[in-house]
Amino acid sequence: MNEPSTIDDLLDSRLMAHLDRLDVVSKKIFAGKIHGERRSRRRGQSVEFADFRNYTHGDDLRFVDWNIYARLDRLFLKMFLEEEDLSLVIAVDASASMDFGTPNKMQYARRLAMALGYIGLVNNNRVGLFSFSDDRIERLTGLRGRRRTREMGQWLLNLQPQGKADFAAACRAIALGGQGRGVLLLISDFLFPEGFEKGLRSITGRGFDVYALQLLAPEEIDPARHGVIGDLRLVDSESAAEVEVTASSAVVQQYRERLDAHVASLREYCVRRSIAHQVVETSLQLETLLVDYLRRRGLLA
Repeated sequence: MNEPSTIDDLLDSRLMAHLDRLDVVSKKIFAGKIHGERRSRRRGQSVEFADFRNYTHGDDLRFVDWNIYARLDRLFLKMFLEEEDLSLVIAVDASASMDFGTPNKMQYARRLAMALGYIGLVNNNRVGLFSFSDDRIERLTGLRGRRRTREMGQWLLNLQPQGKADFAAACRAIALGGQGRGVLLLISDFLFPEGFEKGLRSITGRGFDVYALQLLAPEEIDPARHGVIGDLRLVDSESAAEVEVTASSAVVQQYRERLDAHVASLREYCVRRSIAHQVVETSLQLETLLVDYLRRRGLLA
């Protein structure tokens, strides 16, 4: 997987055509703060008129008010109370540990965030993005509509993995960020020295359907199969600490048992708090992850 340098590298036209047919689904039923901003799949439960909004490319022309168009030569859509205002928040771990693997975890995270954000934008959801690295939290919020796709893509291209991730602080920022209720996607390897519990605890009960997408490189999942054997000097990408090891079959087996235990611990913690957890090996085709895996988990429809 080559380093993406343009927005077209993040999201090609073939995948975009598949994504145009998908939508983000929230399991929680709630009333939107801005009635009618999201074109709900449950349209028709109410026909009570609420307000107008500007037409956005891709909106259903059946709801254009043609009387206003005749007078003002501008397109406005009628909004109804049954429509939802769904917020889609995507948080990307941009710490140094994500700059690893073939395919690279950070490159995969950018493409995944771009694809999911695009689905949100074309369905007129409110989309917000966060990144956390080197004790900093970057954000791009208030996106809505297909026309914001390039802005989102450029923001993701500018992300550079560096330093440590303060996962707990990032989750607090999201929880207090006023994004509204909806779907929260956490894209990370979840390899935090301080643990993941404090961060996940701060976002539960905040009105989000939370998905923890744990990205792991093939070399992390099965080191021996990818040539990580013999005498090695390992350097921690975040702390720069070094250790020399002999990666014998016994040592590799011990490593795999510890990784499996860590993944199982994260999964169990998520299950107890109604968070969906999915391990994603970066060799998995993005289209397969989106169209097959995440549709089965109920995130997309």
